[in-house]
Amino acid sequence: MYDLKKGYEVAKEYYAQYGIDVDQMMERCDQTPLSMHCWQGDDVRGLEKREGGLNGGIQTTGDYPGAARNAEELRADIEKAMQFIPGVLKVNLHASYQEADTFVDRNAIKPEHFANWADWAVEKGLGLDFNPTYFSHPKSENGTLSAADEEVRKFWIEHGIACRRIGEYFYKRTGKPCVINHWTPDGDKEFPIDTLGPRLRLKDSYDRIFEATKDVEGVIDGIESKVFGIGMESFTAGSHEFCMGYVMSKGIDHIIMTLDTGHYHPTEVVSAKLGAIFAFSKAVLLHVSRPVRWDSDHVVAFDDETKAIMEELVRLGKLDSTYIATDFFDASINRIAAWVIGLRNTRKALLQALLQPVDMMKKAEADGDVSGRLAIAQEFKAAPFSLVWDYYCDKQNKGVGLDWLEDVRAYEKDVLLKR
Repeated sequence: MYDLKKGYEVAKEYYAQYGIDVDQMMERCDQTPLSMHCWQGDDVRGLEKREGGLNGGIQTTGDYPGAARNAEELRADIEKAMQFIPGVLKVNLHASYQEADTFVDRNAIKPEHFANWADWAVEKGLGLDFNPTYFSHPKSENGTLSAADEEVRKFWIEHGIACRRIGEYFYKRTGKPCVINHWTPDGDKEFPIDTLGPRLRLKDSYDRIFEATKDVEGVIDGIESKVFGIGMESFTAGSHEFCMGYVMSKGIDHIIMTLDTGHYHPTEVVSAKLGAIFAFSKAVLLHVSRPVRWDSDHVVAFDDETKAIMEELVRLGKLDSTYIATDFFDASINRIAAWVIGLRNTRKALLQALLQPVDMMKKAEADGDVSGRLAIAQEFKAAPFSLVWDYYCDKQNKGVGLDWLEDVRAYEKDVLLKR
């Protein structure tokens, strides 16, 4: 291993000439929470005492050995991955990860069914986020919150209400706001004749959920859109236009847009949408994933779009107004490694974005110096960022470079492969 301290001092000197305080930016990066999704550890199977696989536009590919089979294994795997992920973390749960002695249907879940998760989070000093699970259920086959069957729709409204109550419970237990994400797989495989009716029902369902829980505290609600999913290729009730319209029309601080990096057409990017959303909204929920041709939820890479998103948040001054969560599930590789790679890349992109001369670029832009603006932005693509990243990881005792990989392989041999 090279001299980390020496490399850091060289990088620190480089950034200082542009007025960048590296220590301050590392601290800001470290204190920005990332919400780590639990469902990477078991391929979104959940812990309900119910038979059946995924449906509703959800699919996990691969059959790598070692998936968590119960809550204890899942929490142990999360803890293992966290050993190598720097910075403040939260854990993001789906409602299907309830722990109950007997089967409890989703419209009847209560805080007590998540008490073990809350106890664990308090012990570890973690915040908890939450998601209603509007998929993989017998009553999700023909729509959920937009279903034409009023009894079915009532069931899912009750589920949404229950989830907001649980979110408040998490807030009161952990002392940290609970961000709840609402995504429905409602849509049609073929082109429907009536595209308005389902959306009016979806709007009404959201309205009823929020009205019934208007006394809830400490909860932020993201409304997530999607272009299409498996079985709803031709029509999605919760399209981007619908979700954005709903959020903006409500004008309520706790109801915000969720922007998932995999939920748009291949030629669209979330980084280009942030400025427009923030023109009308105080906050955004960001789901960081990696689409490959479609919403395939690949492990987050240190790629151009991930870097562009973080750069945009920093340049807009909206980092503190953005709730950042990861959302991917890959069953074709070691699941612990997937978490570590994806979360480290998300944090890495954030740190790189913070280590840029934003004020200098903004001044050049304000002065009409577009040549200088371009020159500065391009120069920093080759800045000695990796020297700072390695030092930061070492300082947090989270493993430098690939130091973590052998530890994860040993855990696979000693724990995962024995399941």
